[in-house]
Amino acid sequence: MLLRMFGVVLVSSLLLSCGGGGGGSANSGGSSTTGGTTTGSGTTGSNGTSSGPVCTAGFMGSSKLMVGAQMADATAAAAPFDARYLYLAGGIRPAGTCASSCSSSCNNWWGCWQDQSLPPGQYALWHMKNAASASWQSAAHPQVPVFTYYEILNSSGAGEGAGKVAAIDDAALLTRYLDDWRFLLQTIGNSRAMLHVEPDFWGFVRQVNSDPHQVSAAVKAANATDCAAQENSATGLARCMIAMVRKYAPNATVGLHASPWNYTVAGDGAATGAYMLALGAADGDFVVTDPSDRDAGYYTSIGQNRWWTDTTAAAYLAWSKTVSDTVGKPTAMWQIPLGNMAQNNTTNHWQDNRVDYLFAHLTDVAKSGIVALLFGAGETQQTSPETDGSNLIRQTTTNWQAGGTALCQ
Repeated sequence: MLLRMFGVVLVSSLLLSCGGGGGGSANSGGSSTTGGTTTGSGTTGSNGTSSGPVCTAGFMGSSKLMVGAQMADATAAAAPFDARYLYLAGGIRPAGTCASSCSSSCNNWWGCWQDQSLPPGQYALWHMKNAASASWQSAAHPQVPVFTYYEILNSSGAGEGAGKVAAIDDAALLTRYLDDWRFLLQTIGNSRAMLHVEPDFWGFVRQVNSDPHQVSAAVKAANATDCAAQENSATGLARCMIAMVRKYAPNATVGLHASPWNYTVAGDGAATGAYMLALGAADGDFVVTDPSDRDAGYYTSIGQNRWWTDTTAAAYLAWSKTVSDTVGKPTAMWQIPLGNMAQNNTTNHWQDNRVDYLFAHLTDVAKSGIVALLFGAGETQQTSPETDGSNLIRQTTTNWQAGGTALCQ
């Protein structure tokens, strides 16, 4: 998983396998919309029920399927991209420091990924400013800034899996974590943004217990100001984080992450959707999924078959649609590998077929309840928008020139 680029410094070793890469199998178990318009027969509520399929007529001000990526400035300006994402990771703010100014002790905290003479938060502000001022062919073409908030792993010091799930019951850690989340939301303020909450984490919660109400979290002690009414569970934490978005960043949209580790298993779409409902995903605006954390060619090089076939690609779209219909919210497909068959299966030039498949099946994508395709390398050795031979730029431009792909097919 790529983390960030600030100046000439690339930090990536902190994130080695977030999103879709394995995670093992997950056990199955049992609103407010801001910045988007959803129409159709499906309705959802905070009681965790859904009444059927939802047709998303517009999302983040767009009636078309959004295309975006994690990318460099030059790439972002080279095609009519609709969104641009980055990670906030590396650890939450150090205890007792960095509240109003940056120093060397704050280097791993996203709030100080900037000129340290400036007050904390400039990195996020710059991201929003650059997205808002984006243009295409000399005309304004604002992009939606997307933040992937991935902080529990590195803040807790625990490994992937049950260890970091247990960390949310540490009141001192969770207090700092939710304070950091609040700082991000206050930094966003009234600006528009998409917030993607903790990829993989909720899937690991599901592995611990298929009922997220039964996974303990010190929510009330950690944030009595905003979340005293929430229960002390993983569900309470998820709903607390969503409620904080409504309070501090009212024009932002927010979505939890649904891990598709068993998407080829019959019935997993419905089971995942039911789990996300129990977690509180219906209180959000969308659900995020990820098809793989590495290029298929890379996985071939280490003896694993992660290629999409027509059958598995259709299964992923069907799984996504079932999750969307069950939760009553659209999905965003995120961190989609960027390889293509013109690559030579070397570092940063791995082959994959997901980009070309998706752009050849955009109507099917929209019919599956997907409102955004967000491409990005899951790790620094993978193919990126800067190393894919301009394939993503060409595909995005061609789609835009053809009028884009309408949502609510």
